[in-house]
Order: sequence, then structure tokens, then C-alpha cells
Amino acid sequence: MSDSSEQQAELAASDFRRTHRLGVQPLGDLVALIEQVTGCDVAILDAEADEHGLTMRDPSRNAVFIGVARSRNPMRQRSTLAHELGHVIFGDWDGATELAKRSPQEIRADAFARHLLIPIEGVREFLGARGTASEAEIAAVVQRFLVSPAMAAIALRDAGFIGPAEVSDWSALTSRQLAARFGWSDHYASLQEDSHRPRSPQTLVARAVEGYREGVVSAQAIATLRSVNLETALKELEEAGVVPVRHDAVDLDVSELPKADVDLTELEDEDSSQ
Repeated sequence: MSDSSEQQAELAASDFRRTHRLGVQPLGDLVALIEQVTGCDVAILDAEADEHGLTMRDPSRNAVFIGVARSRNPMRQRSTLAHELGHVIFGDWDGATELAKRSPQEIRADAFARHLLIPIEGVREFLGARGTASEAEIAAVVQRFLVSPAMAAIALRDAGFIGPAEVSDWSALTSRQLAARFGWSDHYASLQEDSHRPRSPQTLVARAVEGYREGVVSAQAIATLRSVNLETALKELEEAGVVPVRHDAVDLDVSELPKADVDLTELEDEDSSQ
């Protein structure tokens, strides 16, 4: 990647964090964050094994949809979400692709994701003043920022905690391995459970719930939208105090009904011609 693309990615990630007052701390729920600060619809979907994420834009409504595959690899899913956010930030709407290699837009979005998820200053603040990082420390960085060891290794190199030679060694590790070695396998399992769960866009679900409250959307529609069973959907709605509004029936006298103006001329002409 060119130095200019790397700089663009770092600057854009820094601007995003500053604009939304995120500091240099780890980011929590990326789906909610992206939806709340950008207005994009984000969904976690079933997808093929080699499909991780996509971004689509409707120019007529200026609406943007981000779809990311549900996965047992939570760190990859987070990087994919941040990657797709990068496309939104840079306005990569032309859909240009290069079959022989990844396009500059894709590489730039990768760099944006790294700078967004694990800012160098955040690593320095977390580790403080010390020498070369140990395996225990890189495991702590991976767990804190919820990124892959490969992404953490690049950030540690850029922050001055490891040299270029160590990056490939650290990158060969997996998050699961580090979690098992350093006692946070339970935390990793909970991350896996969350990243493997389908998720519909929050604004879409909110509109459906409002429609249910008004009596125009069924509970089954909400259950289907959320990929849960009907009983679960009904229970959650009832516990939240969301019940359909009962509209009183209005009795009308026949005299109050509008007069129907029906033209039967064509039917009469047809009958007379037979």
C-alpha cells in the first residue's frame, strides 16, 4: 500500500474517533456504533464461507446498507465491519474491482479498519513505557482491543514495542490460541456466540415494533425479522409493555356511506350485441 493511502486511512480513522468523541479506547459494539453515528443499516447475515462483507448504496434515497457474515471468528467480523465502514467514509461507491489483486480502495479500507480498531496511541496508553512486548502482553492487547494477533502485531510494531521481524511470528498466532494460553477462553467463547448470531438493522426492527404497536405488523413478522421463534418475540414484547393498540370499532349507518357511482353503459351495450 502506498504511503499516501496509509496516511489517508490513519487520518480518516483519527477524524472519525475525534468527531464522535471515541478517544483512543477500545470500541464496543461496532454494529450499534456504526448505525448510531452514520445512519447506515447494518445486518449480520448468513453468507458463503468466502464472503465476509459488502456495502451497498441507494443513490436515490442516499441510503447505505452494510451486510457482514455471521462468523465464529469475532475478530475477523469486527475488522470486516470496520473495513466496510471505511468504504462508507471514503465513498467507495464505484464498485471497481481488480481480479488479479486487491484494489487500492480495498487495501485502504483494511488500513482504516486497523487504525480505527487499534489506534497506536491507544496501544501506548495501554502498555505504558516498557521494552519489547511479550506474548502475554500481545495477548492482552488482542483481548482489550478485540483484534486479530496479526492486526495487533502491526500496531505494536508501529508503536515501537516489537520490530519488523517479530510481526510475522506474532501474526502466525490465532486469537483462540492466545485466549487458551492466557486464561480468557470463556471470554472468547462469548465473543464467538455473539458474532455468530444473526442481526437485523436496528432501525428496521424499531419500525416493525412500532407497526406491531399500531396493529399493522404481526408478531410473527418481527420474529422472522429477528430470526427468533414467535414465543420469544411475544414474550419480549409483552415484558417491554409493547402491545397492539385496540382501535374501537365505528358503527356507521347505511345513510352515512358514500354513494357509489357505477357506470354500467358498457355492460348494457355488450348485452344488446349478443
